[in-house]
Amino acid sequence: MNVAALISGGVDSAVVVHKLKEEGIDPALFYIRIGMDNEIGDCSAEEDIEMCKAIARKYRLPFEVVSLHDEYWENVMEYALRTVKAGLTPNPDMMCNKMIKFGFFEERWGKDFDRTATGHYATTTNVDGHIFLSTAADPVKDQTDFLAQIDALQVSKLMFPLGNMYKEEVRRIAREARLPNAKRRDSQGICFLGNIDYNDFIRRHLGEHPGPIVELETGKVLGRHRGIWFHTIGQRKGLGLSGGPWYVVKKDIDTHTIFVSNGYDTDKQYGYILHLADFHFITLDPWKGEKFPVDITFKNRHTPEFISGKIFNAGGGQYTIESSVPIQGIAPGQFAVVYDKDSRLCYGSGVITL
Repeated sequence: MNVAALISGGVDSAVVVHKLKEEGIDPALFYIRIGMDNEIGDCSAEEDIEMCKAIARKYRLPFEVVSLHDEYWENVMEYALRTVKAGLTPNPDMMCNKMIKFGFFEERWGKDFDRTATGHYATTTNVDGHIFLSTAADPVKDQTDFLAQIDALQVSKLMFPLGNMYKEEVRRIAREARLPNAKRRDSQGICFLGNIDYNDFIRRHLGEHPGPIVELETGKVLGRHRGIWFHTIGQRKGLGLSGGPWYVVKKDIDTHTIFVSNGYDTDKQYGYILHLADFHFITLDPWKGEKFPVDITFKNRHTPEFISGKIFNAGGGQYTIESSVPIQGIAPGQFAVVYDKDSRLCYGSGVITL
């Protein structure tokens, strides 16, 4: 089998290479460079590339650094900045997977290979001849919520060698195989930023636009913020207010006002209903012929927990989720990722609207 493996310099993708070799597969290794590190002045990309070269040397495999810098800016960065400027919460990691790792890479390099392997914690499942994205064995590491905008062709070609493994086992294999990055810490960065501070990045591109911080219940002005785009729904830290905790519960982009509510368990930070627009099915619509509402599970943020609920078809690619429990921090602009009721198959995702 002719396989391309996307590697990052981290332990996960290195173990992917090790496992493929154990299976008798000699993958071609690729590192996707997007140029963010150079622009800000961080040199971590060079360190990552050197680590990738070390893996390639260890297993005597071909390695290539490919650049998708312009495509990244046009398709991921502009989306992220446009969404943030509108007062919404973007998910650039999801767009990076859809457009860059499995989009432009596939068009230019991946097309020459039978399969593309990555270090994502996910699996695929064949259901009646259709390949579905499905969840990983390790619920803490499961990354299907970052993959829920890919399409049927992409998911049918992907390999996830770590999907049935727990992180502890991945680390153990790395140690036993004496991989050069066996003890390297996991990246804590966001796909489109790497190690760059989020607020610094936003300030660099959008500047500051001060406005009032207002208590929702009373209308009292409690303080000032430096820009509505620095704050997200459900945020508690970084508001600079005394007498807290204070939660961001609403934003008004027209007046640049942030509304907050006080208390450790204020009901203003919770809701039961999520309205979804532009719903994207990864493989196919599993609800054709079904009578709504349908029992599902879902996530509205990256978390190990799946939330049970019911989904309603609102027509025109719009759906409504009714959660079985109150949801904290429902943020317009974010994606809600929908699974079957057993939290096994990932059906797709939709953008949360007001």
